[in-house]
Amino acid sequence: MWGTSAVVHHTVSLSEDTVNRSSQAPVIFFAIGIIGLGILALVFGDFVEVGQTVAAWVPGRTGLAYASGIVMVLGGAGLLSRRTTALSVRILLPFLIVGFLVQAPTLAMPPFVEVNWESIGEVATMVGGMWVLFATRSGLGAGSRYAFATGDKGLRIARIIFGLALLPIGISHFAYLENTVSLVPAWLPFRTGWAYLTGAGHFAAGLGVLFSVVPRLAAAMEAGMLGIFTLVVWVPRLVAAPTSRGVWTEIVVSWTVTAAAWLVAASFATKDPAPNRP
Repeated sequence: MWGTSAVVHHTVSLSEDTVNRSSQAPVIFFAIGIIGLGILALVFGDFVEVGQTVAAWVPGRTGLAYASGIVMVLGGAGLLSRRTTALSVRILLPFLIVGFLVQAPTLAMPPFVEVNWESIGEVATMVGGMWVLFATRSGLGAGSRYAFATGDKGLRIARIIFGLALLPIGISHFAYLENTVSLVPAWLPFRTGWAYLTGAGHFAAGLGVLFSVVPRLAAAMEAGMLGIFTLVVWVPRLVAAPTSRGVWTEIVVSWTVTAAAWLVAASFATKDPAPNRP
């Protein structure tokens, strides 16, 4: 009797360890992306993606950019350790939300400029990815005032944000077709077709996550597509121009958004979210 119980307990422990290791992989990739964004902010002394629309006339803008870099580097590093994950997500989620809100006014000045929607969509995907971590790893239980943002409800919020964020990213492929085609490697045939296909892919993935139509597959395919973009589009450009600030920004943003999509996909891995603990 005791032997059977011990075997069962050992089997369950092994199963939990396997799940924890598999769920940690996207967290590590996401953390590296956040750290990368922070390093770029520190190297260039300017905002990178998050809060990039802070006007030049704002007092202490450069100092704020350096501060944001420090927050991202330290916060991202904190995600790599289970002891500090809870604290990091409690800091980084509000930080990314502020970055989103700082850019939000660009949507109305003037309205319907797709590039502004695409840019804020990229920030929103990061918010969605971080919210997944907040919902499952912030350590905030039912008694917290932020309980609405954790557990199943928190995951639902994260998925809605992520799904909505993909829509303007997909539309940008059509709105800026010529630019999108120019990013498709010259060795690929039917470059215009690839531009249309990837734009439709972003849009379909967003709708799939939003309306729970094979949502895990939708998010996973989005992560896979973005990962291919990073390798096929931006890595060769980085090799060709290793000192280009624009290329470094694009590859780090692409990496981080890929990891956010992976986090969202992983959040559908089990029926119930992981225990919300530090």
